[in-house]
Amino acid sequence: MIIETIEQLESVYDAPVPAAAKVSDLNHLIPPYAKLIEASPFFLLATNGPQGLDCSARGDPVGFVRVTDDRTIMFPDRRGNNKIDSLRNIISDPRVSLLFLVPPTGIILRVNGRARISIAENLLTSFAVGSALPKSVTIVTVEAAFLQCARAIMRSKLWDRSSYADEKAVPTMGDVLAYASKGSEGGKKFDEAAPTRMSQSLW
Repeated sequence: MIIETIEQLESVYDAPVPAAAKVSDLNHLIPPYAKLIEASPFFLLATNGPQGLDCSARGDPVGFVRVTDDRTIMFPDRRGNNKIDSLRNIISDPRVSLLFLVPPTGIILRVNGRARISIAENLLTSFAVGSALPKSVTIVTVEAAFLQCARAIMRSKLWDRSSYADEKAVPTMGDVLAYASKGSEGGKKFDEAAPTRMSQSLW
């Protein structure tokens, strides 16, 4: 049986946990949420655009996401592959959803809002790492903020290295590129050069 209605769905699941209901869908960042964001070195950014949905990782040292008030956060766009899918989507549809992880805790914070992209020089400079400036800064106006249950992190043992898959059995970026390009790109040499290449272009 495939569930097709909200009524069918709600008949399968219990009512929301009371504690979760008290902190769900706040339209602003309460002080504990602001502290969690400032303690997070990594989040996922979901966007929507003409080509469909996109979800992109964002990471930097703790504190890289700046909370300027209880309705506004901002973060730099660092160097990547220059596809800029997320930014293209924001231009078309400013709605965004962010999912913050706070290692080594099990806390997951979700923030929904509307984003805009700034290239104001003073803002770029404020996010500089040494002499390296971000290409842009994304400013999000918060519309909803809420915690997510920690069970996913607990079940996955996300921060426990002993639970990880054997790294030697996991395909590398070089493996993927070699397969996708029928051997014309990627491979072992690509992987061997990757650490140096990326360390020289992190910012």
